[in-house]
Amino acid sequence: MTKEQILDEIRRIAAANNGVLPGAQRFRTETGISESAWSGKYWARWGDALREAGFSPNVWQLPHSDDVFVQSYIRLICGLGHFPAVRELSLKRREDLSFPSSGAFARFGSKTTAARRIIEFCRQNNGYEDVISICEPVAVESSPRTDKTSTPQVVEGFVYLIKSGRHYKIGRSNSAGRREYELAIQLPDKATIKYTRSEQTTRQGSNLTGTTDLRRSAAGRMV
Repeated sequence: MTKEQILDEIRRIAAANNGVLPGAQRFRTETGISESAWSGKYWARWGDALREAGFSPNVWQLPHSDDVFVQSYIRLICGLGHFPAVRELSLKRREDLSFPSSGAFARFGSKTTAARRIIEFCRQNNGYEDVISICEPVAVESSPRTDKTSTPQVVEGFVYLIKSGRHYKIGRSNSAGRREYELAIQLPDKATIKYTRSEQTTRQGSNLTGTTDLRRSAAGRMV
C-alpha cells in the first residue's frame, strides 16, 4: 500500500461525508487498511496523514452545529420511515462513525424538542414534506394522561376527636357520623365524638395532602 493510495482513500471518505474527516479507527473499518500500513512508515500520527491529504487534522474534532444534528436526524428518519428511538441512534452510530453519538443528541433535551427543531428546518427547506408528517405527532406538546394527573382535585372531609373510656383518638373521615358508628362497634367502651372540623384536602395524582392542628388530650392517650 503506497502513501498516495492512502491519501486518496482519505480524500474519498471525506468527500463522501460532506467534508467530515475519518478518524484512524473509521479509516481502518472502511478501507481495511491497518494502522501498521502507515504508522511509523509514512507518518508518526494520523493527524500528519490528514494534513498531507490537504486537510486540517482538527476539523473533524470541531463541535457539530444544530443543523448538522438535524440533517443527521433527517437522513435517519428517511431511512427508517419513522422517528428514531435512542437505541436506533446508538445503532446508527456503531454502523457509521461519522454519525453523531446518541448522547450528543441530548442537546435537544427531548424527542418533542428535537421533532419541533426538525420541522422548523424542513419548512425552511423544500422537499421534506414526508419528514414533517413523521415528526408532527412526536412534536405534540402533551398527552391526555399528563393533563389528567396535573389537575389538582379538592376532597372534602372531617377531622374528628373521639373519646372512648379514658382514651382519645384523632382521625379523618369523609363522614364523622359513620366513623363514630364504626368505632363504637370495635371499642369496648362507648365511643363519643368530642370534636369535629370540616377540612378540604388537595389530591394531586395519587398523592393526598392536608394538615390538621388537633393535639392529644391531656386527659388520656391516643389509641
